[in-house]
Amino acid sequence: MIQATGYLKIVKTGPGTSIQDEGRTGFAQYGVPHSGALDSQSYRWVNHLLRNHIDAAVLEICQPGLKIKFDSATEICFAGAKTAVKLNGQVISSAGIQEIRANDHLEIGAFQEGSILYLGIKKGFQSEKIMNSRSWYMGVTSSDYAKKGDLIPYFTNHSPSCYTASKVKWDFVWAQERRIKVYPGPEWDLLNMENRELIESMEFTFSELKNRMAIQLAELLPNSLPEMETAPVFPGTVQLTSGGKLLVLMKDAQVTGGYPRILQLSEEAIAILAQKNPHQKFKFQF
Repeated sequence: MIQATGYLKIVKTGPGTSIQDEGRTGFAQYGVPHSGALDSQSYRWVNHLLRNHIDAAVLEICQPGLKIKFDSATEICFAGAKTAVKLNGQVISSAGIQEIRANDHLEIGAFQEGSILYLGIKKGFQSEKIMNSRSWYMGVTSSDYAKKGDLIPYFTNHSPSCYTASKVKWDFVWAQERRIKVYPGPEWDLLNMENRELIESMEFTFSELKNRMAIQLAELLPNSLPEMETAPVFPGTVQLTSGGKLLVLMKDAQVTGGYPRILQLSEEAIAILAQKNPHQKFKFQF
């Protein structure tokens, strides 16, 4: 069957809007980051609800104020941050699947809770696929973040959903967790007992320095660890810098690093941290 192509037009956007999917695997040897959705829980929910392929590309929105226009009919749904959504100027529910008609305008308002919103579309966005992924990353894809006037393709042929008054609600309770599960990293055993006890007992604070590459924590730790050779790092690796800063690497992080890797987060823990805002507090749970 021939697929008709429609386009989503970016009318207005703040920084941090991009296309993401499950990410790239198998290219770290070439220095290519994994990339992919920061919050895998919310990303997978929108694709599940739309009955998309598990790797279908979505729009990752990290700032309020996004305005977009659809030139063809489709279906969409949201997950992640709680926010006000308007369709053609009217407030709509962000729960469940929403029918979109040609020339509909959508507007994303202020985030009420959380920091990343995912907009999924039927059959996924059809932007360029490079190294088996549509995830945007500077130097790999032609775009890194969405800009005003961008056109993002999607398929318009779909079987209309049967009307139902019910809406499947996205439960955001899991993202409110303040205890983040971690595992000891490769250099954990090099830490002295005092530092280990501090990390296990301290409450940490998210700083303003947060992006798709890393999150820096506000608190400093005394660091007497020796310099180490460059070694592999992964999304969720927690590094301790020579100045005592803790860096939590995220999905666009480099593939090698020279700082001690004292902790490692699970994918679920990365998703929880991705939804946190600056100045929120949390504790590590081993």
